[in-house]
Amino acid sequence: MIIPHSRLLCAAACALALSACNDEGSDKSQYGSSPDLPAPQEYLIPPMRVAPAGSWREGETPKVAAGLQVRAIATGLMHPRSVYTLLNGDVLIVESNGPKAPINRPKDYIMGVVKGYAGTGAPGGNRITLVRYTEGQPPLQTIFLDKLNSPFGVALVGNDLYVANTDAIMRYPYKTGETQITAPGEVLTELPAGPINHHWTKSLVASPDGTKLYVGAGSNSNITENGMAAEAGRAAIYEVDRATGAKRIFASGLRNPNGLQFELHTGQLWAVVNERDEIGPDLVPDYLTSVRDGGFYGWPYSYFGQHLDPRVQPQRPDLVARAISPDYALGSHVAPLGLVFSNPSSLPVAYRNGAFVGEHGSWDRSPLSGYKVVYIPFKDGRPDGNPVDVVTGFLSADEKTQGRPVGLALDATGALLVADDVGNTVWLVSAGAGATQAAPN
Repeated sequence: MIIPHSRLLCAAACALALSACNDEGSDKSQYGSSPDLPAPQEYLIPPMRVAPAGSWREGETPKVAAGLQVRAIATGLMHPRSVYTLLNGDVLIVESNGPKAPINRPKDYIMGVVKGYAGTGAPGGNRITLVRYTEGQPPLQTIFLDKLNSPFGVALVGNDLYVANTDAIMRYPYKTGETQITAPGEVLTELPAGPINHHWTKSLVASPDGTKLYVGAGSNSNITENGMAAEAGRAAIYEVDRATGAKRIFASGLRNPNGLQFELHTGQLWAVVNERDEIGPDLVPDYLTSVRDGGFYGWPYSYFGQHLDPRVQPQRPDLVARAISPDYALGSHVAPLGLVFSNPSSLPVAYRNGAFVGEHGSWDRSPLSGYKVVYIPFKDGRPDGNPVDVVTGFLSADEKTQGRPVGLALDATGALLVADDVGNTVWLVSAGAGATQAAPN
């Protein structure tokens, strides 16, 4: 059935209008290994509260916690999503957005309107920009790689640079210090994509020994509304042999895994995961978790272990029975997309043994959640304590999005890099003068 354009606009307007009246959300704590999980709700039209896109004014920056300072190292970018530091200190900035998606249902159109309103639908550069900055010298900024296909993840192993486009991992020859790659590159392995490609980002990390690559592939829907056939090979993390390109599913049931990183002390793979929507403002908490080989994490049949999603039929009790409960809930709908472990770091001591998470921010919750970078302290390789706000101020006083944090990395000095895809900026967060022993608020 073809829905008339006027009716689609009306539906979108009604959905956005709900942003003014939806107060069902709460500030209850949903952090840690045992978050509060209320009963699921069902809606004809899910409540929305979308923060409209604004922009940073001249001289404005995000706010940082006591003992820290922040400055921009690159501005005027085209939707920066990821950052990656090369061994010589050069920083790669991946400028990207998803490929144009087909409109199969009225919801697809409405979500397109929502993304435009929130600033997340802006054109991406489909390129990687290199920035070189040295104290006391003018910064260098060049187009490092161009004409990519919705790139997201980057990993360097030896002289091989890997870029995870939305449909394939590409390999390029790299020489230390070069500021541009002109070689066409080669396909190491193809990745799940296709005409729908709902969650298009492909996070990428190399194993500590450099023999394997790990790449995330998010689901093709919120909760299988496009059919199970569209989910083949999705909602998973793949292990890829770097020498041959052979791949296997390492872990599954992860609706939208991003920020793949190895924790240095334990060598354990971790990820942040965007959970499902449309069953309430406090369901389902997004999370940070270690990723086990062969592990199943619930999607689509259950969440946070064996909590069934009533919308999914038929159920799979065999899979639900072995669904792993994530390590650490971050709160509902915060949309975590960036993760970096803080050791080694030049930041204040209180930030040197944990994980930073970039929370892109909610669109279907009141009050709004996310829109910040938080720090989760670790002990013995595990989360230990509540998240601490580190970088905030992305929402203005009138709740417009001046920016939205996405990918994170540490630069060569151990300072924190934050990609801001609405502000089209990469921020550098470092220790303030004389504040190396400061504790977070």
